[in-house]
Amino acid sequence: MHTHSVCYLPAAALTVAAAVTGTLAWAPTATAHTAEPTPTATAPASNAPDTPTGGVQIRKKDPSGAVLGGAQFSLLNTINGTKALQGTTNSEGILRFEGVTPGVYRLKETSTGSSLHELVPDQDVIVTAGQDAPLTIIDPFKPADLTVKKTDKATDKPLAGAVISVAPTDKGDSVTLTTGKDGTASAKLPVFSRTGTEYTATETKAPAGYQMDAKPVKLTAKPGAPVAVTLTNTATGQTTKPPATPPASPEAATPSKPSAKPTPDQPAEAGTAPSPSASSTPLVDEAAASPAAPGPEGSLAHTGADATPWLLGGAGVLLVAGGGAVIAARRRRTDDESDDHRAES
Repeated sequence: MHTHSVCYLPAAALTVAAAVTGTLAWAPTATAHTAEPTPTATAPASNAPDTPTGGVQIRKKDPSGAVLGGAQFSLLNTINGTKALQGTTNSEGILRFEGVTPGVYRLKETSTGSSLHELVPDQDVIVTAGQDAPLTIIDPFKPADLTVKKTDKATDKPLAGAVISVAPTDKGDSVTLTTGKDGTASAKLPVFSRTGTEYTATETKAPAGYQMDAKPVKLTAKPGAPVAVTLTNTATGQTTKPPATPPASPEAATPSKPSAKPTPDQPAEAGTAPSPSASSTPLVDEAAASPAAPGPEGSLAHTGADATPWLLGGAGVLLVAGGGAVIAARRRRTDDESDDHRAES
């Protein structure tokens, strides 16, 4: 008499996936299969007890402290890299994985849900039975794309070899740039605010043959946006042209014509004759300066006002001389009459 024994394979452990935003996702489970009979019989195997599970809770923010909804994460198996769970943060920036088998997992952010933020690097997460592992993930703002251009102030020619320091006004490290053959240099500038971060660009070394311009230039770097700044230099030995002087008025531009007439304060130059008057009548000055009585060389010319005392004096002399002549004539006439009278007697 032959007997047949039946062997049963033990059931595979049930793997419980995490609930993503209230929804449970279950991984495929193994089923028991009946083997072909063998010469020997085995007792049926009993089911293994359920394994205790843990969880992961993610809170998503940005550097300003604002919560970020719509960010997507995956929980990966560190052994084979397969995706165990995935989910998306809600409007409060929270994502909770539940019912996760204890172990080490790799948390990977696949989308920030925002055009202003960068993905965070992957990180390992340890899941412990009966506990939720809390994680706060901060997505940085996307850096700004900075382009600095250096040119000749007069010709706008690009200048190579300029060294420029770009430093944030409030916090953070400075960036040092050197312009290339095309006169430009570029860099990524960290941004710490949705509205942008203010930077100051300062030249620390001028191109060869040019004067250094250390005047700082301010710029604002916004998340994920391009920002450009142009700085200029003046060649060594060149000076900035002064502003044009406004033309003088016609009156000021036309020099006053010096008077040809000599005055007491301005003697007549030697050899310079006074200009004749327009009329045929000589002026008082011309009559005073007659050729018969030229003034001594180097003396001041006499005006009509200066000649008046001389005329009065001359008139007085003439009057005195005339009076004397009249008196002398009367005396002579008297003497003659006396002689005639004596002769008659």
